[in-house]
Amino acid sequence: MKPDIDYTLYLITDRELMSSATIEESVEAAIRGGCTLVQLREKTVSSREFYETAQRVRAVTTQLGVPLIINDRVDIALAVGADGVHVGRNDIPVGVVRRIVGPDRIVGVSASNAAEAQAAVDAGADYLGVGAMFVTGTKSDAVITTMEELRNILEMVELPIVVIGGINRETVLRFHGIGVAGVAVVSAIVAQADVAGAARELKTLLLEGSAGA
Repeated sequence: MKPDIDYTLYLITDRELMSSATIEESVEAAIRGGCTLVQLREKTVSSREFYETAQRVRAVTTQLGVPLIINDRVDIALAVGADGVHVGRNDIPVGVVRRIVGPDRIVGVSASNAAEAQAAVDAGADYLGVGAMFVTGTKSDAVITTMEELRNILEMVELPIVVIGGINRETVLRFHGIGVAGVAVVSAIVAQADVAGAARELKTLLLEGSAGA
């Protein structure tokens, strides 16, 4: 049975940007600040180090009751018992990923336009990561998705939509109340001196449309 996912504040890790000493410390602080879902993304380490990091992060997410998604690596996701995997346009096809991970794990797919979104839906995705919504330093080759295209996707697709790319305390307000399931955030959380505080503020801004009292 698939886990019940709250996509509201979707943390994506980045060891090159984080202010914490370890990824698991960064993840724990972010969850305590309100992150509802964690994606472990490791682009520069060996498979062995990815696996060992994933084991440690999995222990944290399990203890705190938050689902863990692995970026790209289906083998790592299965090896550590993660709740799901997220794949991009240049990764293993979604249908193949679904056959490998089975019906009980979450499969997320990146999409930058309506055609890609529909293709991901047809292939069996559980949620879509739509963007990049803004220019972002974490992905220099990202294709920008306009707000108009996002609205088209929201009207067309019934799956949960998580927006990604350049989401921070200034830009997050644009997504308050428009129907997205959540926002995916990297540097605006992991790079901050107060990781938990940054997560807490972003969640409040998204849900309430302001910084609150």
